[in-house]
Amino acid sequence: MTDVLSDADLAHSLEGGFVSRLAEVNGTHLHYVEGGQGEPLVLLGGWPQTWWQFHKIMPRLARDYRVIAVDLRGMGGSAKPASGYDKKTMAHDIYELIRHLGHESVHIAGHDIGAMVAQSMAANHPEAVRKLALLDVHHPDESMYGLTLLPQPDQHVDGDFTAGSRTYLWWFALNQVRGLPEKLLAGRERDWIDSLFDYMLLDPGAIDERDRDIYARAYSTAEAVRAGNAYYQTFMQDIEDEKGYGPLTVPVLVLGGDHSNHAYLAAVTPSKGPDVRVVKVEKSGHYLPEEQPETVVGLLSEFFG
Repeated sequence: MTDVLSDADLAHSLEGGFVSRLAEVNGTHLHYVEGGQGEPLVLLGGWPQTWWQFHKIMPRLARDYRVIAVDLRGMGGSAKPASGYDKKTMAHDIYELIRHLGHESVHIAGHDIGAMVAQSMAANHPEAVRKLALLDVHHPDESMYGLTLLPQPDQHVDGDFTAGSRTYLWWFALNQVRGLPEKLLAGRERDWIDSLFDYMLLDPGAIDERDRDIYARAYSTAEAVRAGNAYYQTFMQDIEDEKGYGPLTVPVLVLGGDHSNHAYLAAVTPSKGPDVRVVKVEKSGHYLPEEQPETVVGLLSEFFG
């Protein structure tokens, strides 16, 4: 593993005056990186990554926005409590962080688990969300119960990443098992992170060796693996919570990779609110901010205004 810089050093390496900070909110502490000037824009990342997954787009966004890239509860430099990984609680973490930073409302963009939390923010705290962007994932709903243990004919399982094929989400099941993944994955962080990235990237080089080492170190402890698994173990509660949410009242932009979830998102998300726009990101797998950063920056800047 290459030498991995601290969050403070990584933040300092980005153009835009970024700094690494901690905040005590909602009974836990969150790590975030902040920089730039303008209207506040919160970025929420996914598993198994950290705030660093946005490093290719943060400097450009910082020219027009006050960018706040957050490690969710259980992620990176944030605390890893025993509970609170349902997306409603995690959204309240972000709501309190926004208030802690002195903002009444923010733009918010989330990828993967971060997209689920961002959508929960818009559902539970609409007054605090100006506009919402979901990157390649949406909040858990009952459609998740249609996921199967065996791959279907249109799901790729061996890296045969053809356009229109669906991902076989084998880790959804693994992460439901309590106590075992921490033991199985100990000392093998790069192996399983490489497996996930190579499986869901159209271009494996879009996340390079140093970045992979950054994520491997972030998930190199049993508590970090346990916390990451907890994002998935709460999906059933998330689905029940979602049943009580009304239509999203804020403008929503949904970005889906053409080699990932675009077709699924285009079928499901327009029913989530009256102002939902779905856009296909060409030549991209799941990790949009790293695979197509210029396209993502352009679409987000146009949307947030």
